[in-house]
Amino acid sequence: MSEMPGSGAYRVAAIQTVSGPDPEQNMARIARLVAEAAGAGAQLIALPEYFALMSPDERAKVAARERDNDGPIQDFLRETARRNGVWLIGGTVPLECPDPERVFNSCLVFDDRGERVARYDKMHLFGFSKGDEHYDESQTIMAGREVVNFEAPCGHVGLSVCYDLRFPELYRALGRVELIVVPAAFTYTTGSAHWEVLLRARAIENQCYVLAPAQGGRHPGGRRTFGDSMIIDPWGEVLARRAEGDGVVIADMEPERLASVRASLPALQHRKIH
Repeated sequence: MSEMPGSGAYRVAAIQTVSGPDPEQNMARIARLVAEAAGAGAQLIALPEYFALMSPDERAKVAARERDNDGPIQDFLRETARRNGVWLIGGTVPLECPDPERVFNSCLVFDDRGERVARYDKMHLFGFSKGDEHYDESQTIMAGREVVNFEAPCGHVGLSVCYDLRFPELYRALGRVELIVVPAAFTYTTGSAHWEVLLRARAIENQCYVLAPAQGGRHPGGRRTFGDSMIIDPWGEVLARRAEGDGVVIADMEPERLASVRASLPALQHRKIH
């Protein structure tokens, strides 16, 4: 998609990466992908979970933790947003928490001037055990407690991260939003079974667009993430996607499409439980 957005449309992009343990290398690669997306007309760009650091050593994120509003990863996000003139959603950044042995896994949002406008600390922590696969994020991450949305030029945007996707009550708590963002690093096992169906369900039940940037491929140390970064419309149709590997996924949010879906099937107005 190379032409500029049509009248009233708002172009969004998901960046897919296969991040490793070297933050400088990861961020250099992401800087190029963000510039590519901005050059194609993207106005809001989202990065995947763990975009700056994905190591086979789960303690690496604790060692790399930053103070709130102070650190090289946050500086990178701020400068990248400002330089490209885009709204940038920084997947997740390891930020200090009250427990020195853990971090908050924080999704940070910067506007097109490089000013931070929102922070969401991942609320639901992934735990999974099957065969040789074992994950327990609670060992290195402290759960957040607050639901977060923010106002962008495209409307209200709700934040979530990866495993949050399995908890529909979080998305109801966001209120009425035009866009849900889901930075992720789904495992191949769980992603191949559930990623698309859950993303489409969140779009359908909330009658909004969903922007889902993911880690996608084989990482140093052997871990394989599912990828399949995608953008979904309020009817649940997948507008664009990328299976694996570094790249950019772009699509337009159309206000008319959003209004049409909500008018023809006013499910949000028909809710009985709030």
